[in-house]
Amino acid sequence: MDFFDSLNISSSGLSAQRLRMNLISANLANVNTTRTKAGGPYRRKDPVFAAQAPAAPFRDMLRNRQKEFLKEVSVVGIVEDGRQPIKKYDPTHPDADDKGYVAMPNINLMEEMVNMISATRSYEAGVTAIQSAKDMALKALEIGQ
Repeated sequence: MDFFDSLNISSSGLSAQRLRMNLISANLANVNTTRTKAGGPYRRKDPVFAAQAPAAPFRDMLRNRQKEFLKEVSVVGIVEDGRQPIKKYDPTHPDADDKGYVAMPNINLMEEMVNMISATRSYEAGVTAIQSAKDMALKALEIGQ
């Protein structure tokens, strides 16, 4: 594993966590959205991550074959939460049904905030890994002088 492998793997994790934070932000922004283009209330979204072998040019195929344990993070999909909307009684709301209930998004603010903290810490860990790799490379260059 060389310097660039560690940077590529860490940067793939940063990209994945950035997408996760964007989805959490969208969930929080739509906590009161009762009407979407698809119909019904907003459904919270979560990313699905997977470990995948890093993409490499043909000249590096043999070298990468020897390092099959290396994996990058990739987003393989975005799923909508399958939980049912929360029914709230508000007969004055324009989206209320004939009984006066409004279907609200099933978004738990505490759950979203915990997810945001987790994504932020994961992002920070990736930044730290990149900084450590850079520091080691600089030290190696200093030793070589």
